[in-house]
Amino acid sequence: MLEAGRFFWSATRGHRLRPWRSGYLRWRLETYTGKPAKDVQPRDFWELFWNDKRQFFRFLGWVSEMRGYAEGRGQD
Repeated sequence: MLEAGRFFWSATRGHRLRPWRSGYLRWRLETYTGKPAKDVQPRDFWELFWNDKRQFFRFLGWVSEMRGYAEGRGQD
């Protein structure tokens, strides 16, 4: 859960109370769904999170694994 908080904090820089305004998250939504980033609304953000939460948590696991490699804690 700490990793989820860490990712969210980094990804929403400058838009922490309104994550759907984050340029990074809008770009990620655009590449994942194909919907233009300029058209992303709060409803789209929360709907995608709710419908694809399993995939989101898999992504967070991957982020954690990559962070481990970057910090030298990778598998040998």
